[in-house]
Amino acid sequence: MSANADPSSDVSAAEARELLVDLVSIPSPTREEREAAKRLVDFFEAHDREVWIDAVGNVRAPADDSVLLTSHIDTVPGDIPVEVEETGDDEILWGRGSVDATGPLAAMAAAAVRTGVSFVGVVGEEVDSKGSRYLVDDRDESPEAVVNGEPSGADGITLGYRGLIAGTYVATSESGHTSRPDPNAIQHAVRWWSAVEEYFEGDEYEPVFEQVTTKPVDIEGGVSDDGLSVEATMDVQLRVPPALDVGTVREAAEAELEVGTVTWKDKVPPVMMSPRTPVARAFRVAIRKEGADPRLVRKTGTSDMNIYAGAWDCPMVTYGPGNSDLDHAPDERLSLSEFDRSVSVLERVARTLSEQ
Repeated sequence: MSANADPSSDVSAAEARELLVDLVSIPSPTREEREAAKRLVDFFEAHDREVWIDAVGNVRAPADDSVLLTSHIDTVPGDIPVEVEETGDDEILWGRGSVDATGPLAAMAAAAVRTGVSFVGVVGEEVDSKGSRYLVDDRDESPEAVVNGEPSGADGITLGYRGLIAGTYVATSESGHTSRPDPNAIQHAVRWWSAVEEYFEGDEYEPVFEQVTTKPVDIEGGVSDDGLSVEATMDVQLRVPPALDVGTVREAAEAELEVGTVTWKDKVPPVMMSPRTPVARAFRVAIRKEGADPRLVRKTGTSDMNIYAGAWDCPMVTYGPGNSDLDHAPDERLSLSEFDRSVSVLERVARTLSEQ
């Protein structure tokens, strides 16, 4: 434990909510996290915790490494007016990032100060996981356990995420009259991707989490500036279930390639953790003590937990307040009573893991 980490440090529910509202009120789209990071630093310094902003912009507050609480500072773009709405016996915070993932971030910061465990707020998760990739390279050793912050609901424990492989297809063909039957580069791109989609087409009864799903995300094509060729460029993504590995999926996609080339970029392995690890058990107990029934969750997307699981051999889960259906949505909002419960759950989990 760091000499500056005081397990008896108190953060009231009101102060935790204040931190949350402040962070949501500070725009922090990817690559513009600096002001939000400074607010986090101020919070930890006010509680006499060692804290700094590292070379890529992560907020690092090391302490008791029996568990690392970590979530991302950045949000997707979007201007949602920040307000706290009174709704009977609850209050609802509206604003970009309230769910993904400033709610989990603020809850973890509060719980880390209350319990004296390690905390990192990372940057770039919404684009390239720049912060988490730097963190795993920069640390000398892994923590004993990791709780990654993403919305699962105050009663949800996320154990698995699919992996991701992203690539760019490029093809060129000779230009000619459009009445000619020979396929051009655009047709080659469409035919390759159609073959990939057909190869990975899942059974209608197979859960999405267990499927490889395919998605073109951008395409450009047409006659070149000199008029001598037709060019096509297509960016694609494939989501990879834990039953497969990224390399197998890549090879299958390349096997459908007849014309053109594909360059693979992001390669993120899938992750599926056991529900019987010490950290998962600690969450089940903590959620029940807060009066709820724990839910085990698998998500079809990808998160920084994939990065941590690929680098660190330790138990981990993902947890945080908020309805993940509101991720990136124009009506993103968070129940403040749920936020309070999640802070309490995280505090119970951190104390349990510290004692073990």
